[in-house]
Amino acid sequence: MTSSTGSLTGKVAVVTGASRGIGKGIALALGAEGATVYVTGRTVAPGSHPLPGTVGETAEEVGRRGGEGVAVQVDHADDEQVAALFARVERERGRLDILVNNAFSLPEDLTEPRPFWEKPLSNWEMVDVGVRSNFVAAHHAAKLMTPRGSGLIVAVSGYVGVTYTYGVVFGTCKSAVDRMARDMAIELEPYSVASLSLWQGLTFTERANRNLARDPSMKEQTVTKPAVGCSPEFPGRVIAALAADPEIMRRSGGTFITAEVARDYGITDIDGKVIPSLRAERGSPLWDPITKAGHGR
Repeated sequence: MTSSTGSLTGKVAVVTGASRGIGKGIALALGAEGATVYVTGRTVAPGSHPLPGTVGETAEEVGRRGGEGVAVQVDHADDEQVAALFARVERERGRLDILVNNAFSLPEDLTEPRPFWEKPLSNWEMVDVGVRSNFVAAHHAAKLMTPRGSGLIVAVSGYVGVTYTYGVVFGTCKSAVDRMARDMAIELEPYSVASLSLWQGLTFTERANRNLARDPSMKEQTVTKPAVGCSPEFPGRVIAALAADPEIMRRSGGTFITAEVARDYGITDIDGKVIPSLRAERGSPLWDPITKAGHGR
């Protein structure tokens, strides 16, 4: 492990669903800024999942980037496992500075163009691991953050929050996540803990790359056009900047397009690419920061 004196040195983060994909990218980016990152997910044995990646491999890479990675096997559909995770963080570190709620249950048929009644009811699991697990993790995180009077809770969402993408349940989940982040911000405000939601566009995860290879027609669609895509580390770079921002409470309660926040902080992707906002093509977030909200907040 290389030593780091990054912007997050001394900070403790939990990134859920980080065996691979966006969660892994976020964990690596936070580690590169010196954070201690608890990497959670279900995959611990290489080859046990159709896609590559384990919590241990992500944690090791966090260490190589300059942070400290701690791998924890967690099924975020199991409340007791989640409670044990945060109890461990409190026992080992005595603090929590960042929670990134990224865990999600993506069904294999997500991108298949069939209506909801022709897909299995089991797709509702997206709500259990894409919405309920956010709330449960935030519930425990807030108990660690509020006594210290600081912290950041980030929900990973997307343009699907306001525009149809892939299916009914997927859109329902992301809309709920945005609203949950906002209302949590209202209750967290007196304790100077920030809560916000970030909209990702196409991200070149292991799953996305596989799907693009399987179905070349996806490359011609606005949602999955490679020209607008980013690496999994790009949102992590943005979250690192947010976590280091002393004025983060000004953003609390808002839903933001990751590419636009990156522009505010002068952040590019790992290859120097400026990631475009798809606000004009796909829609605008509904929720402003609570500092800007009017009646009813």
